[in-house]
Amino acid sequence: MNEEQIADFWTLFKEYLDKKHTELAAEKYVDMLADYGVSDETLKEATGADAVLDSAIQYYLDIDDEMFEDDEWD
Repeated sequence: MNEEQIADFWTLFKEYLDKKHTELAAEKYVDMLADYGVSDETLKEATGADAVLDSAIQYYLDIDDEMFEDDEWD
């Protein structure tokens, strides 16, 4: 899946979501994309289409970066 498809799917379904649940839905959507093998680089490239999706992607990438920072390879 490329960055355009990620944004297209999100914008298609976002309009049918209850406004109270869009942030959580975006986070779950990004988690699902990552579980299916979408790379961090592709997620970064998908930003800019929607503020809620951008926030969810940034949240995911920050968590991912923190996990790698805690690992010590000494």
